[in-house]
Amino acid sequence: MTDKKTTSEPKQASPRPAAARAAAAQALQLVLQHGRSLTQALPQASEKLVGSERAFAQAIAYQVLRQLPVYEWLLSHLLDKPLKTKVRVVHYLLLVGLCQLRDMRVPAHAAIAESVSAASLLKQPALKGMVNAVLRRYQREMDALETQLALEQDKSATLAFAHPGWLLKRLQHAYPEHWQDICTANNQAPPLWLRVNAQQFSRDDYLDLLNSAGLDAVADTHCPSAILLQRSTDVTALPHFTEGAVSVQDRSAQFAAHILTPKNGERILDACAAPGGKTAHILELAPQARVVALDFDESRLQRVHENLQRLQLNAEVICGDASQADWWDGELFDAILLDAPCSATGVIRRHPDIKWLRRNDDISTLTELQKSILQQQWQRLKPGGRLLYATCSILPDENMLQIQAFLATVDGAVGKTISSDLSGVDLIQSATDGWQLLPAVSAEHQQSGDGFYYFLLEKKSDA
Repeated sequence: MTDKKTTSEPKQASPRPAAARAAAAQALQLVLQHGRSLTQALPQASEKLVGSERAFAQAIAYQVLRQLPVYEWLLSHLLDKPLKTKVRVVHYLLLVGLCQLRDMRVPAHAAIAESVSAASLLKQPALKGMVNAVLRRYQREMDALETQLALEQDKSATLAFAHPGWLLKRLQHAYPEHWQDICTANNQAPPLWLRVNAQQFSRDDYLDLLNSAGLDAVADTHCPSAILLQRSTDVTALPHFTEGAVSVQDRSAQFAAHILTPKNGERILDACAAPGGKTAHILELAPQARVVALDFDESRLQRVHENLQRLQLNAEVICGDASQADWWDGELFDAILLDAPCSATGVIRRHPDIKWLRRNDDISTLTELQKSILQQQWQRLKPGGRLLYATCSILPDENMLQIQAFLATVDGAVGKTISSDLSGVDLIQSATDGWQLLPAVSAEHQQSGDGFYYFLLEKKSDA
């Protein structure tokens, strides 16, 4: 059974505490009732908040989504009957209140009083008394409720590990020795990894800058560009951030460019490129490469432009569908990075809404899309060229099984062993099956990267 005290998001007072709590409730409603992603919902709900208020609302929303079944179970034992749809936002406000009382370092009187006040901001003043009564009841009955909850968690993996049943079954089948560690890692706040721009600083030199600035940081022993910040900080205040010296990117994601080994003069495609972190990393390693960044989402391509501008790098940015050929100019590529659309089950600790928005049926739909994109991009590759298939998934259907099916049906495609000196401590599969990286598979590796899969393909010269 997992420890209920798992959050390490920022705990801070808010200048307008009721407004922050109301925003958290609205964000949760957008995610859980209307199917919006948390990255879309939070900016919309917290639009009128200042920085510290926004951070507090974000901390609450993330923690509620990390432990949603627990809070829902508690609320089901505190409410006499479910709230009607027209006042459903108060249901999410109650989750916000329970989160503060149970898992955040917020004084109980403030958690209750400001949650009650938030009901008025949510245009539900008539339910202020009910909010007060429910949260005070939890205060009174907390010991008994938590004892009963612990007994229920012993019976229910969904309640114990705060993951939906379909995902638990897939993880248990794929990783019988690691599924519990994966779930525990998914419910933690993620570490903050930096990628040093090799065109501006060596990693050692930038590490010295961080330490001189009083920022506790360590170099990763497996990924040559990665630095781990021991404490979260405002990244815009990092030394030379605005000049492009460093970017925020998870360690596992940083492996992509190193595995692809880009070379100056090569024509390289980053398919499904937005928001552009891997595009930029390719250019940091090979600034004279001719890089094309492709993505179908025009709005997300704006992020690619912004990242390239800050990092002082140049690429051709194209809005197009990687599963089609109508964007292509007819010139083949020396190398392709295919960061395929996927379930994102490897980055749940960064996006806990994935657990509740994704459905089991989505996996087969995604695998068909991946298959289509992989077949299309293979045709864009020169004979003798290399294609790196990547996902931020930890499900074999999207990864090893996808590649096995491709190799079995496509002539001229061969798997290449990834350089062993890049290998990470949390590597699960053998090199012949590609790299399957998992988030924090053991207590010794709590500062690991996210869950990622990599497989390097080469097209035979006579293909």
